[in-house]
Amino acid sequence: MSKFFKFPSTFEIALYLSLFIFILALIFTKPMEVNSFWYGLEILFFWKSGFWQLLEFTMQMVLILVLGHTLALSEPIDRLLGKLVSMVKSNVQAVLLTGILALLGGFINWGFGLVLGAILARKIGETAQEKKLPINYSLVGASGYLGMLVWHGGLSGSSTLKVAEGSHFLSGLIGVVPVNQTIFSEFNLVINLVLVISLIFLLLFLSRKKQEGVPFHFVVKEIEKPEEGSDKLGWVIGALIFLSIGWEFMASERQDWSIIDLNLVNFFLLGTGLLFFGSLKSFVQTLAQAVKGATDIIIQFPFYAGILGILKYSGLLVLLADDMVSRSTAETFPLFSFFSAALVNFFIPSGGGQWAIQGPVMMEAAIKMGLDIPKMILVFAYGDQVSNMLQPFWALPLLSITGIPAKEIFKYTVYFFFTAFTVLGIGVWIAVS
Repeated sequence: MSKFFKFPSTFEIALYLSLFIFILALIFTKPMEVNSFWYGLEILFFWKSGFWQLLEFTMQMVLILVLGHTLALSEPIDRLLGKLVSMVKSNVQAVLLTGILALLGGFINWGFGLVLGAILARKIGETAQEKKLPINYSLVGASGYLGMLVWHGGLSGSSTLKVAEGSHFLSGLIGVVPVNQTIFSEFNLVINLVLVISLIFLLLFLSRKKQEGVPFHFVVKEIEKPEEGSDKLGWVIGALIFLSIGWEFMASERQDWSIIDLNLVNFFLLGTGLLFFGSLKSFVQTLAQAVKGATDIIIQFPFYAGILGILKYSGLLVLLADDMVSRSTAETFPLFSFFSAALVNFFIPSGGGQWAIQGPVMMEAAIKMGLDIPKMILVFAYGDQVSNMLQPFWALPLLSITGIPAKEIFKYTVYFFFTAFTVLGIGVWIAVS
């Protein structure tokens, strides 16, 4: 089968999706009296009008990945991981340490958690090999991917942080939604706590099974380390950034946490990274290494924005929302949205890109049904993140760093998927439906 069919890249999928939405708009929104050719040109103009409208969002997504990735490669983080790894004495400890730190890192920042989990898994593999410690290296590596299972309900969630901005692209539809109604809401914190506890029990069960084979026997890629710079500009600039953040919090009169948005989170990550590296030269070298992982975001986001332009200006957005409303009820729509977000993530692996396309349709339908908007944003976030456990796109950095084949990782992440799908699905059904 693989000789005759090659699964398209995520960029190719973005192009196919653009063509698909173009055809839908041509079929369902063309006025009767207008010629198809001329209306096709008008739809093309809609696409062009939207193409550059998410440039700010694109840069925010690039930075939140790159700065988190860079932070995970800093010397303080490396030293901390070294101390923790030295205390590992069994496979259970190796798996739990990797899984818990990956979950914590992913909740803080998805790029940070992804790289942190991968580096920690690798360090554990190296130490286990030196000490002749029998561990299940594949399970340890899979545990390092768990940060991608909690990221969108965490502090770097694309949708939750974007809607907290005063002029986000859906502000005219849903207004500003501060993070105390999404990320720091009781609903989100409770469901994340239940999810983490469930995953810890699952890791305990999987890690207690009999271990076979030699640990760390896969071919791994050497991690590039930056040259140590002698300048201390990182400390100076980092301190100034934190001073400005502190002053902004003290001077703010807002009590609804709306001060926290994507820009503030990225500013915090930048300041922390500069302080951790100390040297501006070392920071920039590591940043250049991390930027390679953001290539797909840079090239694909304008195409997602073009799709949004067609949806918005052609009227297809309202038609799709009306169709979803007609096929659902206020009780079934949240679960339907959760399932659909998980499915769409296979075709649009970027949470930010998916929110740009699916978010407007979901929010339009949710408003028509009178549903709680902050909770529906979280429903989307949960669906987007849960299928990451079956989606290999964001696992590529982990596979490269650990040297573990994809099939060895995904034979365990499938357990993570079903556990999280059950917990999050029940949570959505109880709290939102």
